[in-house]
Amino acid sequence: MKKKLSILMIATIMLVFSSVAAASAQSAPVSYKPSLVHKSGKMAYEHMNYLANVIGSRIASTENETLAANYIEDQFERMGLETEVQPFSYTRRGGIHHSSNIIAYKPGKSSKQIIVGAHYDSVSVGKGVDDNASGVGVMLEVAEVLKKINTPYSIVFIAFGAEEVGLQGSKFYAANMSSEEIENTVGMINLDSLAVGDQMYVYGGLGEEGFIRDQALNIAEKKNLDVETNPGLNPSYPKGTTGDWSDHAPFKTLGIPYGYLEATNWEIGALDGYDQTVEHGGVWHTSNDTLEFIETEYPGRIQEHLSTFSTLLTDLLKFMNKTNTSK
Repeated sequence: MKKKLSILMIATIMLVFSSVAAASAQSAPVSYKPSLVHKSGKMAYEHMNYLANVIGSRIASTENETLAANYIEDQFERMGLETEVQPFSYTRRGGIHHSSNIIAYKPGKSSKQIIVGAHYDSVSVGKGVDDNASGVGVMLEVAEVLKKINTPYSIVFIAFGAEEVGLQGSKFYAANMSSEEIENTVGMINLDSLAVGDQMYVYGGLGEEGFIRDQALNIAEKKNLDVETNPGLNPSYPKGTTGDWSDHAPFKTLGIPYGYLEATNWEIGALDGYDQTVEHGGVWHTSNDTLEFIETEYPGRIQEHLSTFSTLLTDLLKFMNKTNTSK
């Protein structure tokens, strides 16, 4: 009896230790080889892959969205950035739902700030590779590249929750900015759906007629990056601008100049940017928004896009200069 009891006790102790070890392993931040950060797009790809394939679809207010938020928080903290979780609630279809924004702060030469944002939730179909693990991946890579570089402005990196259900995260953040913080914000750069569209774009508006867009286009020209802007074929969306359907919109409403990086195709369909590709139309919000589909149909496109957007955003944040303004 004692022998059986001892065996049982040993088994129980081993089970407890294995459970603790498993819990510790799950809570430990995912680490990547530091060399990846020196190869534009490589680190972004790893983050994108983790969000889409390890976590999966990240529907607003679900456990998977929370797992994605935890992952992003861990990554910002691993980089050594001052990180904050901003929880919020919203009402939808008669119920109260909960999500959060993950915010990381990188000081620069000036206390004036640039906000860089990307939403981390997705819809229920597909795995949200393009929309928007790609944007989060580029944001995280650029945050790591710039963490020790003295940029002209301080940078606030924000991973927004619950974008797919009405821009809830960005609306909450913008609504809670003080007048001083609004005045202190030089611009907001939004990253959304970077992986699959036929062409890479940058848009912008407000404040010196889109200075963020114009500086990005100058960088693209100098570095021979295949990035252009909306050609303005649809009069509803004038040249260089875009619609108010993503996380730049609440900041635009506050009068904060915006820039917006995206991959789509403004020259097909209704000329409104919703049809991303000639062959398959829109990939976002469909079962095709998976790594397997995109890499099979467009081999090398994800790598090219992540590298291009990462290079462009890095240089934009390193050299941005808003002249002739109090900001």
